Amino acid sequence: MDEADFEAAVADALDSVPAELMAMLDNVVILVDDEPEGPDRELLGLYQGTALTDRGWEYGGVLPDTITIYRGPTLRMCSTPEEVVEEVAVTVVHEIAHHFGIEEERLHELGWG
Repeated sequence: MDEADFEAAVADALDSVPAELMAMLDNVVILVDDEPEGPDRELLGLYQGTALTDRGWEYGGVLPDTITIYRGPTLRMCSTPEEVVEEVAVTVVHEIAHHFGIEEERLHELGWG
């Protein structure tokens, strides 16, 4: 899957998230990158920022949180374009959930791991 098709899959996944939920995202940018940096080279997505549940009265004047979806690891993990689309959708929901303060363990319990 080329870069444009992968980005379209991410856009479609975002479009499938209920509008009410997307409206609650606060100070978040969603990015697509080829490969993660650091030791976990098979990371599919990454949320970096301060979850809504951790923000207090002092939160403000900060750069946006980022959700990054990684193309390379996703393509290596999936065998077909359909699998890529499904995995991207799961990864998008998973990373958005982190923004809302849902921890990794709970996401796995809910089937979004």
